[in-house]
Amino acid sequence: MSRVLFLLLFLLGVSPNWAQDEIIEWTANYELNLSDFKNPESEIASSVSNSFVQSGATVEIGFQMSSISFMFTKNFNNKVTSKFYKKAAFLFAVDTLNAKRLVRLSQFDFDLTELYARKIRKELYENKKTFSKGDFFQPYFEKMIEELNSVSGKVYKDSEFGLKMDIVEKEHERVLTEIKELSDFCKDCKPPKRKKKG
Repeated sequence: MSRVLFLLLFLLGVSPNWAQDEIIEWTANYELNLSDFKNPESEIASSVSNSFVQSGATVEIGFQMSSISFMFTKNFNNKVTSKFYKKAAFLFAVDTLNAKRLVRLSQFDFDLTELYARKIRKELYENKKTFSKGDFFQPYFEKMIEELNSVSGKVYKDSEFGLKMDIVEKEHERVLTEIKELSDFCKDCKPPKRKKKG
């Protein structure tokens, strides 16, 4: 399922009906593996003509709070989540070796999703004002999702869907470095207060 569809589902107030054990929330030490690709369309067989993968990674944002609570909330880190939906993830590969290559490409995508979750958290933290409206997050969210899709698409294209693993690994290292640089914006983190000018 594409990130755009998840955005639409979010905006419409609909959520996919999947059991929690079919969802992986991003953590630094979790590595995707073949068993995480639970979509029944997945296939590893010599009859497969082209390798293909659809990552189940997405960024979600959601919060319910009173107007007063919303007014005084500045840190929305725990309201933005990077998730991997196992039933949305599928791959086609001619053999297990190629399937594992596609899993590595999906790991890049999942980590990229977390990077952009952190960028969204940072944007919300820096731009939320006391009298912001409830939908203040939307332009920042949409901008970051568009950028995320662009970066992901470029790596998929430049690496020829993971065939050029050196490109994937180089980009993956860059993403992991940026995740560390945005450590104040992990889901459970509290960003440092900005010093007042003056």
